[in-house]
Amino acid sequence: MTSFGVREIGMPGHAVYRQKGESASISSIPFFSTLEPEEIAQIEKLFKKKNYEREQIVLYEEDTSNYMYLIYSGKVRVVKMNEDGKEQIITIHKRNDFFGEMSLLDGKTSPATIIAHEDSVIGLLNKGDFEQHLLTNEGVRRKIIELLCGRLRESWEMIKILSFNAENAQDRVLSLLNRLSELYGVRDDRGVIIDVKMTHQQMASYASVTRETMSRVLRSLEKAEVISVLDNKAILLNNAFFAAGGK
Repeated sequence: MTSFGVREIGMPGHAVYRQKGESASISSIPFFSTLEPEEIAQIEKLFKKKNYEREQIVLYEEDTSNYMYLIYSGKVRVVKMNEDGKEQIITIHKRNDFFGEMSLLDGKTSPATIIAHEDSVIGLLNKGDFEQHLLTNEGVRRKIIELLCGRLRESWEMIKILSFNAENAQDRVLSLLNRLSELYGVRDDRGVIIDVKMTHQQMASYASVTRETMSRVLRSLEKAEVISVLDNKAILLNNAFFAAGGK
């Protein structure tokens, strides 16, 4: 355990240095937009920053009731492990995303483990500091309500992906690609690049299909020129994807 209660797996012992693209301040996060500059500076000091390497566990499920986390750079995935030890991806969070406020509010753990999806810098805020410095601010409380509503809508989108007819795997995959484009899409003249790298197995777990099915559907979509796989393995949703409805 670290001094502030989170397990470390091969955690670097040296000071954390900012990575390229790391946010300079939490002031860019909507959650803190109502705070005064001096309050932001105070809250900034409360986040314990750590470097995490790709595939390193950030929080185990049993630790999630004690911390809120903020991503300064990189991405993390939120997963549920099944009885066979396989991941079911719930969502992926990127730079400037934050999560865990619900567990700090009700004191219950989130049913998920947090894993660094790529090399990341992550700040952790413990429950005591959250209650003392954030819940006492009316503006922050209103933002928490807005945030929880957004989380609920995100859950609805995931349910929509999983609610497709299990026999129609292509619809599930198209719905997943559409959702990933909404969350991580970067548009260019060719279409939209999904700016998050996922293996076929990870995408399959997200859409609740087998890896073989995911690979087969992606090959079919690529052959039909609906998507393209770029040199860096990123997926490009061609304009034809959106012309056809995108799902």
